[in-house]
Amino acid sequence: MQFLVKAYDGEDMLEKRMEVRPRHLEGMKALGKQIIVAGGLLDEEGKMKGSALVMEFENRAALEMYLESEPYVVENVWQKIEVETMNVVLVNGEKR
Repeated sequence: MQFLVKAYDGEDMLEKRMEVRPRHLEGMKALGKQIIVAGGLLDEEGKMKGSALVMEFENRAALEMYLESEPYVVENVWQKIEVETMNVVLVNGEKR
């Protein structure tokens, strides 16, 4: 199953986000191909305000297990998380 995860940082979390970022990226690397695409959400000034990820897990429970150990969650950087089931059809213009 694929999921669209939109995670929004709490107020004034940019410094904390940058402090935690190396551990977040380590975790992303460990997930490998479970991450279809990931990147930062930007505000009107181009500053990070959260993250958007398209991820693949066996089921919603597996995604929730990942989120429980995600450094941005553990360190309270992400304050609001929205998850929707998604059907990925194209990646880089190619049928999946």
